Amino acid sequence: MPDWLIAIVLGLIEGLTEFIPVSSTGHLLLVGHFLGFNSPGNTFQVLIQLGAILAITGVYFGRLWGLLTTAPTDPNSRRFILGVFLAFLPAVFVGVLAHDFIKTVLYESPTLVCTTLIIGGFALLALDRMKIEPKHTDVADYPLKTAFIIGLFQCLALVPGVSRSGATIAGALLLKCDKRSAAEFSFFLAMPTMAGAFAYDLYKNIDRLSTNDLGLIGLGFVAALISGVFVVKTVLDFVSKHGFAPFAWWRIAVGVVGLGLLYIPR
Repeated sequence: MPDWLIAIVLGLIEGLTEFIPVSSTGHLLLVGHFLGFNSPGNTFQVLIQLGAILAITGVYFGRLWGLLTTAPTDPNSRRFILGVFLAFLPAVFVGVLAHDFIKTVLYESPTLVCTTLIIGGFALLALDRMKIEPKHTDVADYPLKTAFIIGLFQCLALVPGVSRSGATIAGALLLKCDKRSAAEFSFFLAMPTMAGAFAYDLYKNIDRLSTNDLGLIGLGFVAALISGVFVVKTVLDFVSKHGFAPFAWWRIAVGVVGLGLLYIPR
């Protein structure tokens, strides 16, 4: 398969998986591994997130603009913005400190990705079945402490295969947030987190990128943007009706198949 087609496939996967708890990074690393796609420092997988960032920013533009314009006069808007900021900080701190280890060690282990997909799938399945009486049903009303603890959970997603949205949703559910608002908070938290990861990875690897890399990243970006818009517009209603069990079973299936392809003699 030519590199340009692989780039489009990976971009579609990024957009389809970034905002659901199945680990977009895990899927990208596994598919890239089995298709023989190599990116210096796995930079491609991070930079095409720009498409997904623009997808969610575009869909949520009205709400974001409302928050920014009302923040000077509305304490609730200021508190929500501060909550997202507090949730964003832990991953920034840990991500910068452990960046090289994550990219050169963790990202290079397909076995680790498959294992964390499976473990995370069973954890998500257990959480989905727990009878938790929600205390928080509106992201705008999340206490600052709750937002910060959700941010600590997000740090787990620095291990590929865990899932950024999966980790934040799991944290929110354990803190007695309902499923829909947990997924929505993960959307808002995704914007600064993904933008920060994009900017930092571009800064670290700008000298390693070639013109060909930029062309492939552009293709992946467009594909991620298109598929990301579709997912953002549909996932909240899907979660409200079906919960997180379908995503959990998908994670387990992908992890098992991945391990089979890695270790079953061919």
